[in-house]
Amino acid sequence: MIDMSHKRARLGRLGESVAVRELTRRGYEVVSRNWRCWIGEVDVVARCGETWRFFEVRTRRGREFGVPEESLTATKIERMVDVACLYLAEHDENVYEIDWSIGLVAVEMDVAGRLLRVDVYENILQ
Repeated sequence: MIDMSHKRARLGRLGESVAVRELTRRGYEVVSRNWRCWIGEVDVVARCGETWRFFEVRTRRGREFGVPEESLTATKIERMVDVACLYLAEHDENVYEIDWSIGLVAVEMDVAGRLLRVDVYENILQ
């Protein structure tokens, strides 16, 4: 029997793969996946031209727990900003001199696992 945390992790990995395919299709270069530091983690670090994006991927199967967009909290967004700043600093980028933002990729599937939609929000701080 598969426990719920294993099923949730597998769904998360599937959602991240869908997100990476969609970002690549839109012209992004995926630089890193699941980048971790002492502050937290960012699911996908990507670039499009000179613009850096730090994406959280939220995946839902069915609507029992709402849509993916509803699950992103203000606390998580604040942590993502801190992680993005640290990432840029560790990669010799000046956070004040480059274009960067925090984004969200919302992946929704039906209960059978078929993709219903994937929406990319490039800047959720606006």
